[in-house]
Amino acid sequence: MLVGLLLLGVLPARAQDADTLSAREIVRRADELLRGDTFQGRYRMTVIRPDWQRSMVFEVWSEGTEKSFIRVLEPARDRGVAFLKLGRQMWQYIPRINRVIKIPPSMMMESWMGSDFTNDDLVKESSIVEDYTHRLLGREQVGEDEAYVIELLPKPEAPVTWARVVEWIRVDDYIPLRA
Repeated sequence: MLVGLLLLGVLPARAQDADTLSAREIVRRADELLRGDTFQGRYRMTVIRPDWQRSMVFEVWSEGTEKSFIRVLEPARDRGVAFLKLGRQMWQYIPRINRVIKIPPSMMMESWMGSDFTNDDLVKESSIVEDYTHRLLGREQVGEDEAYVIELLPKPEAPVTWARVVEWIRVDDYIPLRA
């Protein structure tokens, strides 16, 4: 009976914890998942403008916060373009001209591949946990998943590009679903 009560006290802790977590803690847990020892993922990004739309598929591999590699898979004209980050340095490989170009620190805040992302966003030089304040806006369904909706506003001294970020993080396991 004692073991059953002990387990009863331990098992629902995660569910109870999820209801009392701060927005910052939810973002920290999601960020920690993406910044683990190693990470690999495939993404589809769609940039929508009033006059045009562009989709891109790319793969990301990372080891901790110091090493990452990104390879563009689609569209066909950009296939093979790759980015390598080691520490605070970043390089781009352009297969059409078979050349590697080092990206200087002054270009880290520039647009990445015509999107709203910057080179800094890709290598995560800034911290979504430390450089922003966080506010839980509520919960919403994203497909089949329930997600926290969190607004992130940059701290005045933070070296970030975005004036506002809204992120949807899955309630069950803190996986970011959309931003």
